[in-house]
Amino acid sequence: MEGINHKMITINNINMHVAEMGEGPIVLLLHGFPELWYSWRHQILFLAAHGYHAVAPDLRGYGDTTGAPLHDHSKFTTLHVVGDLVALIDTMGVDKVFVVGHDWGAMIAWKLCLFRPDKVKALVNLSVHFAPRNPQRKVVENFRALFGDDHYICRFQEPGEIEAVFASVGTKQVLKKFLTHRDPDPFYFPKDKPFGDEHDTPIVLPSWLTEEDVDYYTKKFEQTGFTGGINYYRCFDLNWELEAPWTNAKVMVPVKFVVGELDLVYNIPHAKEYIHNGGFHKYVPLLEEVVVIEGAAHFITQEVPHKVNQHIFDFLQKF
Repeated sequence: MEGINHKMITINNINMHVAEMGEGPIVLLLHGFPELWYSWRHQILFLAAHGYHAVAPDLRGYGDTTGAPLHDHSKFTTLHVVGDLVALIDTMGVDKVFVVGHDWGAMIAWKLCLFRPDKVKALVNLSVHFAPRNPQRKVVENFRALFGDDHYICRFQEPGEIEAVFASVGTKQVLKKFLTHRDPDPFYFPKDKPFGDEHDTPIVLPSWLTEEDVDYYTKKFEQTGFTGGINYYRCFDLNWELEAPWTNAKVMVPVKFVVGELDLVYNIPHAKEYIHNGGFHKYVPLLEEVVVIEGAAHFITQEVPHKVNQHIFDFLQKF
């Protein structure tokens, strides 16, 4: 996209690709799965036009960021990825940055604020609320108990298995299935029907997602495969072990949380009660606002960019 600059930075033993634009306070944009820096294309242009320096890396294992061993999922823990971001912030010559995260990027942003609050001025997180560590039960075990073995998080655990399924479906079709998903119910990958009963149904792209957009994602994921991104899911239980020192720790930075009404994370059992009835605020005491965007689903940075942009801008202007 015209005007967006791209560079490679060697940090934390990986080569990180960064897209950036604008001058002013730095806003670090952290993408989710199966996404890239490109998921922030609307926000980069908006923030740059409104006095900010937007910085959107391809996270470890994604896109043009190279060097992490894809065959070893233990190199994709939250400690590794937060370490990448701390090193990136340091290379930019500032003490603190604004952070905006979505999906896995939101989870990493929560951990960045938990581990290194000294690096974050304020956080706008999208889609995934902060979930405190449950010392009694590992994460995957919990999802399996709630949703069964066919739940996508459970199906992602065995190295190589879901990659083979995605290869049989085709990279472009897999990306279309994910990016156009609007069902607030739990996401399942039955072994005989990897995307449910409608796994063979032709996909009509919504107005906010073009063939050109899908082609960009497809090109990058055909180069790298999906393993890098899936490794984040394979680290759920390892993260649970490593993060034991932060049990009951609170996120002590100013936060705004924005989620789509139809987001599958927002519709996990008991999530709404936790978010709106005090549980969320208990663990994120500086939570200033929760915004639910009516009619929007999971990929809100692309689906409703104008609303997301305005919510980000309104919050950052307070600091």
